[in-house]
Amino acid sequence: MTDDEPDHAPQHHPEDAPNPPAFRPHDVMRTQRVYDSPWCALDRHELRLSPDDAQPTGEYHVFRVPDAIVVVPFTTKGHIAMVWQHRHPHGRTHWEVPAGRIDHGEAPETAAVRELREETGLVAGRLISLGGFFPMNGISDHFAHAFVALDCEPAGPLELDDAERLLLRTRPLAAVKEDLLAGRLEDGFSALALFKALAHLGKL
Repeated sequence: MTDDEPDHAPQHHPEDAPNPPAFRPHDVMRTQRVYDSPWCALDRHELRLSPDDAQPTGEYHVFRVPDAIVVVPFTTKGHIAMVWQHRHPHGRTHWEVPAGRIDHGEAPETAAVRELREETGLVAGRLISLGGFFPMNGISDHFAHAFVALDCEPAGPLELDDAERLLLRTRPLAAVKEDLLAGRLEDGFSALALFKALAHLGKL
């Protein structure tokens, strides 16, 4: 901190500096399952806010949902396969890339191949892992594994769930990139997976 900076100014973190040490996790005093279903669950945690027993406890609600995969599929022509999909929670329809939950005991790569086949009818010549992300880590430990699928080709009809409403389209890379950089892709899974895929392929 320089002499002319106020005391409350953020401390500078140099480019080559290691990350600060991780915080110690909260002590969970009690856990209560508030709601449970085959689709999701809600836990209520009573936390000790300080190692000092004299400090008050706090309440935290944790949403439980199975981990997921999201796939950015490139066809052999270099287009991106996307779905124009209706989403019931907010009642809107928008562009997404294929995504879905991982079945119990299923490997992320297997789930990616399955969801790609079910939602697009495509099979990939090559599947590349892009790591993953926590899409809502303020309320859940839900994790999404991201992939890019290259040289995708048709393998059969779509296999949709009864409640799924979507249209499959292949879109030019330039159009998808324009939507992405302009902030017009509102699905967080799709936007972040596309950023990861285009960065990995050197196309941003």
